[in-house]
Amino acid sequence: MYRYAIKSLIDSLVAIILLVLFSPIILITYLLLQFVNRGDVFFLQKRPGYKEMPFNIIKFKTMRDDKNEHGELLPDSQRTTFVGGWIRKLSIDELPQLINVIKGDMSLVGPRPLLFKYIPLYSVEQRKRHSVKPGITGLAQINGRNSISWTKKFELDTYYTEHLSFRLDLQILWLTIIKVIKREGVNQSAERPMMPFDGRN
Repeated sequence: MYRYAIKSLIDSLVAIILLVLFSPIILITYLLLQFVNRGDVFFLQKRPGYKEMPFNIIKFKTMRDDKNEHGELLPDSQRTTFVGGWIRKLSIDELPQLINVIKGDMSLVGPRPLLFKYIPLYSVEQRKRHSVKPGITGLAQINGRNSISWTKKFELDTYYTEHLSFRLDLQILWLTIIKVIKREGVNQSAERPMMPFDGRN
């Protein structure tokens, strides 16, 4: 009952409340990025959601599109602004995803939405991560995120899909809050970027 009905209802209600509560922070961030990014505020990217259906994830854009003399994007560390770096460290860049939750594209808790190019590399077991809506946070985010292997991340994602419950969601949300406050690896950074998934690591 919780998995198929109550979870989505709670997600929408909580997301609306959080969007209102965080609206001053969202507005300030928007204005700062308007200046720092020269008007380019939001990062939109097509991601696979529930049952691999595509949706556009919404995040604050923390990097500029600066390119070298060959027209290639500079490394992330060179494109991440001072403001963008702090927005990432405080996980503020994730706040616009509350809109994704309200729209029904995402849940507050679930496997993080990755890239379409990874889907052909998944094993049958790993592909189970798409049997639930992707989340703003999840088991992998509270268990090391960028400091653990892709194999471990997918194991945690699969565990979540098989043990999804109200109690587990509450535990994940609570630990996420603690880690955001302590700034303990909930969000990736230019110093410790997430390595691409190659089907092995």
